[in-house]
Amino acid sequence: MMICLRVLGSFILLSIAGIPFACEGNLQGDVGENVEWPAVTVPTEGSPWPLPQNMQTGTDVFALSDMTFRFSYAGATSCNILDQAFLRYFDIIFYGHPLRKAEGKPQYGAHMKPSKLGANLLPGLTVAETDCSEMYPSLQSNENYTLTVSSDMASLKAASIWGVLKGLETFSQLVYESDMGGLIVNSTTITDFPRFAHRGFLIDTSRHFVHVKYIFQMIDALAYNRMNVLHWHIVDYQSFPYESKTFPFMSQEGAFSPMHVYTQLDIAAVIAYARDRGVRVMPEFDTPGHAASWASIKDFLTPCYSGGKPDGTTGPVNPIVNATYDFLGKFFGEIHDVFPDNYVHVGGDEVSFKCWQSNPDITEFMKQMGFGTDYAKLEQYYMQKLLALLDSLKVQSIVWQEVVDNGVQVSDTTVVQVWLDKWQDEFAKATKAGHRVLLSTPWYLNRVGNPYSKPWHADYKVNPRHFNGTAEQKKLVMGGEACMWGEYVDGTNIIQRTWPRASTIAERLWSASTVTDVNAAAPRLAEQRCRMVRRGLQASPVTGPGFCKFEYDL
Repeated sequence: MMICLRVLGSFILLSIAGIPFACEGNLQGDVGENVEWPAVTVPTEGSPWPLPQNMQTGTDVFALSDMTFRFSYAGATSCNILDQAFLRYFDIIFYGHPLRKAEGKPQYGAHMKPSKLGANLLPGLTVAETDCSEMYPSLQSNENYTLTVSSDMASLKAASIWGVLKGLETFSQLVYESDMGGLIVNSTTITDFPRFAHRGFLIDTSRHFVHVKYIFQMIDALAYNRMNVLHWHIVDYQSFPYESKTFPFMSQEGAFSPMHVYTQLDIAAVIAYARDRGVRVMPEFDTPGHAASWASIKDFLTPCYSGGKPDGTTGPVNPIVNATYDFLGKFFGEIHDVFPDNYVHVGGDEVSFKCWQSNPDITEFMKQMGFGTDYAKLEQYYMQKLLALLDSLKVQSIVWQEVVDNGVQVSDTTVVQVWLDKWQDEFAKATKAGHRVLLSTPWYLNRVGNPYSKPWHADYKVNPRHFNGTAEQKKLVMGGEACMWGEYVDGTNIIQRTWPRASTIAERLWSASTVTDVNAAAPRLAEQRCRMVRRGLQASPVTGPGFCKFEYDL
């Protein structure tokens, strides 16, 4: 029997009964089996994530003190979103973890005098004239920025408030703790912009209800990784937690319980919280399948038959009655009013035809329409009427790939989200037809994987434009989304399951296509994980053995 400890980088061998035991390089067991030691990943310091497009770092070092450092405007422009961001990032830089802010305890060394650090004092950061006219971020928002840190002052320039928010996040990540304990930053020049406009994350609040406070944490994490879309898969087969203003009985009858409902105040709070961090909130209401929780709407779901009689169960949305479309027009009219984003995801995936096939009224309708026994044509009929309805509301639609796979004719503005295998073939086909596309296939993070195989490596190496197509086709790739389906996650583990693995996808969607080296990324990813932990998010270690400087001092 033996014990091998590694303390502060050195191996200490404790042996019993003189049995030899190797502590360096590999682990040799009693039976002679060799197990490779995972290498220790030492986090970088002051390295931003995602990696900016262009960054030059100098050797000059400047100290930051919470007593003197200030954010300010370079001109007379004032903006409420930016005013809030100044306060938020001051706390992030000088307090880090929310508990420190609550207790009034700045991070260790924040009060140290520059003379003790051997560095000049950086007085603050100025933000140049900014366009704050956009009330909410959108797909077309300009997120470009330039950031300079020099001896006299740090400066940030951007054409929009959304670019400023991205630049403030990067600046906060450049600041790190010196060996003497104070906060410092290197001289730096950055010119940055995203590779893809849509960098999203899907949360599923139907299979498990996720409390709003955890949705806020998820939005914080998106902002820390310069992602910009919260895809809110708010309802599904299992429950209907959305509180409708027009049809309040839908959540009263469809939610798990009255406690598991997102009120209109909750939804407004999520949208506002996300906006202040440059994150869009895009809702999804998936039909005609996945709609069992909509059963409170009379005759909305198709009655299923067995032996020529109704069997008491229901299937997908009933597409043959006019009342279906009257309801959908009112419902999506409300969604358009509640959610300010230009896009609504309408699903369209995994539609089972079995119930439709059993229903004699559906069968008769099929004959009248000349559909024969091709129930994909019935799905086409439904989806085309739904998409036309949304077009009339001036809502732009996103659909899962089965909609176009099954031959539905969609408008050029409809976006196709790809999630099934062979995504490269699907991208080639969809973009050839002129559709814009989003990638999710390789980024289903609910498929946990073996941590010893480092699944984040595969996530990191995906290139959404790596498919057979012309340059014009590849311009139709809007970006992608990581997905966390909710069968086995709720507020107790969604952050740990998601981060920092989703950070690798964030970098893939922001940084240059040449940034693909997982070995170079690992220490930076370790720092990003530590950074999120420092800020109060319980992000899990994914790069193997390592440490965060502060983890026992929160």
